[in-house]
Amino acid sequence: MKFCAECGGPIVREIPANDTRLRFVCSVCRTIHYENPRVVAGCVPEWQGKILLCRRAIEPRLGRWTFPAGFMEMGETTVEAAVRETLEEANARVGEPELYTVMSLPHMDQVHMMYRAPLLDLDFSPGSESTEVELFDPDSVPWQELAFPTIHHTLAFYVEDLALGKFRVRTGDVIRDAAGFRFRIGKQYK
Repeated sequence: MKFCAECGGPIVREIPANDTRLRFVCSVCRTIHYENPRVVAGCVPEWQGKILLCRRAIEPRLGRWTFPAGFMEMGETTVEAAVRETLEEANARVGEPELYTVMSLPHMDQVHMMYRAPLLDLDFSPGSESTEVELFDPDSVPWQELAFPTIHHTLAFYVEDLALGKFRVRTGDVIRDAAGFRFRIGKQYK
């Protein structure tokens, strides 16, 4: 950011009074321009113990498998974003979504929220951001071809919960370090 959205004045980075972080501050009108994480919302579409995945037709991770997910738009809820992304990427309609995972990705300034939702029917097909969509049994998931760590962790939790017959909301952080991407709850890593 170089110029103030309020007055057009030049922006400087400084720690404002009563704050603890560097912020973009207008040197003329003193407006503070906050930077906040972006929210990704997605859906784990379910059908009789199977999960619908989409093969990405776009970068990043072109050709890899993922749940339908993407950045929230202004004016929509996370649930609305998850349902919209499912329709856009898989032409799939889902029933009432339930929150399943919330993962902070501090290295990317993002928060990913995934919902579980039943497919309403088997009328699905690739959307503009997918080359194919397919239902997978837990044993046939293409683990080595998953697009993102949050998808991998969410899917691993799903398979674990499906086997137990009980689903629970998972929250935590995806930490990137020398060992790769790990899911952390408190100080525990998985």
